[in-house]
Formats: sequence, C-alpha cells, structure tokens
Amino acid sequence: MYQFFTESSNIGEKDIYIRGTDVNHIRNVLRMQPGEQVCVQDGASGREYRCEISEYLEDTVHLKIMWVEEADKELPSKIYLFQGLPKGDKMEMVIQKAVELGAYEIIPVATKRAVVRLDEKKAAAKQKRWQSIAESAAKQSKRNVIPGIHSVMKFADAVAYAGKLDVVLIPYEMAKGMDETKRIIASVRPGQSVGIFIGPEGGFDESEITLASASGIRPITLGKRILRTETAGMAVLSVLMFHLESEEHC
Repeated sequence: MYQFFTESSNIGEKDIYIRGTDVNHIRNVLRMQPGEQVCVQDGASGREYRCEISEYLEDTVHLKIMWVEEADKELPSKIYLFQGLPKGDKMEMVIQKAVELGAYEIIPVATKRAVVRLDEKKAAAKQKRWQSIAESAAKQSKRNVIPGIHSVMKFADAVAYAGKLDVVLIPYEMAKGMDETKRIIASVRPGQSVGIFIGPEGGFDESEITLASASGIRPITLGKRILRTETAGMAVLSVLMFHLESEEHC
C-alpha cells in the first residue's frame, strides 16, 4: 500500500487533505481512483492513518479516515550519521540506505581529504535533492518520520554538533580490536542518542581524529577489511539496528 506524509494541520477527525507534490503523484503518476486506499503518516505524532480516497479537488486530494494506528516503526534511539562527502552520486545511495536502516538525521561533512568541494549555492541544491531522496526512502520503508538532511558542515562544526549526543563513534583503522568495538556497541542503551562519523574515500586526516578523540568521540574498528565510505556507515547502522531492537524487546 502506498504511503504518504502530511502535517498535523491537514488532519481532521474524519478527513485528511493531501497537498503539494504528492497530489500530482497520486493523481497522475499512480492514477489512483476514489475508493482506493493509502496510508498517511503524521510525522509529528507517529500515528498512521489508513484512508480511502474520497475525491480530487483542484490542488488537493481529499481522504476519508478509515482507522488509526499508533504505529511505532522507529528505532528506540535517534541515530545521527555524519557522512564525509563522497565522490559522484554516492551520497544519494548513502542517504537512501541510511534512511532504510533507521537513521534519524544525516549530516554531510566537509573533511580535509574529501575530493568534493561544494560552494553555498551547490550545497543548497544538493541538500534539497538529498532531502527528496530521504522522503522517498522513508515512504518506501514505511518510516514514521522523514529523516532530516542537514546542511553541509565543516568537520569541527560537526564535532561540536555531536557534542549534544550521548554516544558518538568513529570507525578508524588504528582503533583497538573487535572485542573493544563489541563492548562499546553493547554498552549503547535504547533511548540514548548515537552519532556515527564516516570518512570520505581518503579517510580522516590525523588532525581530525585527534580533534574527535579530544571531544570524547570513541574510535571503533570495523574489522580486518577496509570498507568503502558508502559501506562503512551501513555496516555500523546495521549492527546498531540489530542491537537496539534486540535490547528493546529483552
């Protein structure tokens, strides 16, 4: 069943009104007819509404609410992915997969070894594109919320931004062995906010690791193999997803 997001202001006791770009998608792309059903998520409350298309207005889809569920499809912790800017269109795939795996927010980070350099205008255009990808991935994976894509940050600013989080990890090839990584991951409790720093293709500069460590960010290893930048974040997110959801139901 197709899923859409809307703001609480568009939701009444018995009716929901869909506006914006989703109207064209429902009417002209999906060609849905009155009587067909859709799911609507209220990202603010986490409620999921099963609805029936009632009618098409000029720039609005009018839906009738059939029933409401308190759907809880989010991880028990908010995970922030700090992704060093990769080359080409790899960031699009990183965002798509990170949203599927439960990331709450994705922060693109301009690091010293990143090949990509975005001026303010290009960065704004990229952010808009990336947010659209996050929304599509949230719909596909039936998320309760659309993860936010932050504007591009410098590394030092990203470290400062991560200072509000409970646990922050940074995969690094010189980190201690897998036993230490396992212990650190196992110590993360549901409800804690978690940050993950991932370097670009060239990895982090030594000065960045020094700053991160001095700021309380904990180095971890991802094993004996060197993972690509677009793989490393997904590996950590997958492990955290399994750990947190297992702990939540213990």
